[in-house]
Amino acid sequence: MDAVTRGHASQSPPRVEVVIEIPRGSFLKRGSTGHVDFVSPLPCPFNYGSVPAWLGGEGDLLDAVVLGPRLAIGTRLTVPVRGAVGLAERRLYDDKLICSEQPLGWRTRAAVVGFFRVYICAKRGLNLLRGLPTDGRCTGWGAAQAALQRASPRPSDWRGPPVPF
Repeated sequence: MDAVTRGHASQSPPRVEVVIEIPRGSFLKRGSTGHVDFVSPLPCPFNYGSVPAWLGGEGDLLDAVVLGPRLAIGTRLTVPVRGAVGLAERRLYDDKLICSEQPLGWRTRAAVVGFFRVYICAKRGLNLLRGLPTDGRCTGWGAAQAALQRASPRPSDWRGPPVPF
């Protein structure tokens, strides 16, 4: 089966394989290569991971949030993509796929976007401490298909993101 099954508006949503890096409720933010990026003062409200077959706009594995009960680190699952939230930072654009077995109502979408608006503010503070640009912003909710079309296949020689996070 392909890493991404691309659907159409009149069909079921596209599905992607996701590997969980940060279980719901975790305080550790890990990067796609497994290193600890930072320790959060608040637990992550979602299962957070990546799509190992695709790269996002910043050259790292395409990020994915999986809504629902806590999943163990390393869990691999194929889930429908219901939408995406965009983050722009350091002149790079990064989609976060939002995955769920169930369709999402407007309240859930608003809660996810709200989380990423708070997250990017915290990330600006972290970047300030690290001496990095603090221009991060959340661009809001977007279509799953558009996010998947911006992604690129992961090359076989990929060793990690080209920019430090």
